[in-house]
Amino acid sequence: MQSKLNGVVQLAHLGVISAEGIDAASFLHGQLTQDILLLGSSEARLAAYCSAQGRMLASFYAIKRSPTEIVLICSKDLLAATLKNLSRFVLRAKVKLSDASADHAIFGLAGAALDALSAGALAPWARRYEGDVSILGLYPADGLPRALWLAPAAQGAPAGPSLTLQDWLWSEVRSGVAMISEPVAQAFVPQMLNYESVGGVNFKKGCYPGQEVVARSQFRGTLKRRAFLAHSDSPMKAGDEVFQEADPEQPCGTVAQAAGSPTGGYDAIVSMQISAVEAGALHLNSASGTAIVATPPPYPLLADI
Repeated sequence: MQSKLNGVVQLAHLGVISAEGIDAASFLHGQLTQDILLLGSSEARLAAYCSAQGRMLASFYAIKRSPTEIVLICSKDLLAATLKNLSRFVLRAKVKLSDASADHAIFGLAGAALDALSAGALAPWARRYEGDVSILGLYPADGLPRALWLAPAAQGAPAGPSLTLQDWLWSEVRSGVAMISEPVAQAFVPQMLNYESVGGVNFKKGCYPGQEVVARSQFRGTLKRRAFLAHSDSPMKAGDEVFQEADPEQPCGTVAQAAGSPTGGYDAIVSMQISAVEAGALHLNSASGTAIVATPPPYPLLADI
């Protein structure tokens, strides 16, 4: 299984938003769930952009390219809408937002491809830069190290054997860290995808859209849904619903991200009611659909406060 995850693959489904200007960091700090003001050159940030109701409109990997430029890597199918929404709040801030996808190439690196780099694997959300190239450490997949490579579009691909996009997408699922795409925009509060447990929410920073909802969910112990890994013999895709046999009328979960498994069947990150997972007998798309087996995420969860 690990040999299939040794290599390099271009990630054309991801896009780049550039925020440039002396107010770039402060503007994004007031819009996202993460502390962007304190973002250093040796780190990245996982962050969410939420509605006033605390629902995730998009999620990003954020990097500080220079003292006056932050870049946000996100799902390309949400980029245009996200850029439009963020631009509405620029007002007098000295920041220019733009779609910089055409200026950048994004690659995923896994396993031995990371060993070829000068310093090897990176811890999650650590960043190393080599000239104009940024390398971001991601959460591992079944113990295998992974990273993103962000470089100017004219830069050659990083060294390493080829990895299929399907295997990379499967590694994304197995990492347990879901990124928001168009089918599930506004479906989740960050904690429903365990974002507070994987470095995606900072509870000490100032205001941002939806902050009251996100904070209340955490501090009042009202977290009823969490992200789990799930396996099924039938295809799963983002937006599919999950049902529990004892309650066939109401879905108990939503697939956030899914991919075919190299060993057969399909794996997914599913946001589900904790009580439904404990009860078992889970099915895809209806209470009589294909059975789903749910397992805990591959990292510890931050306890309710």
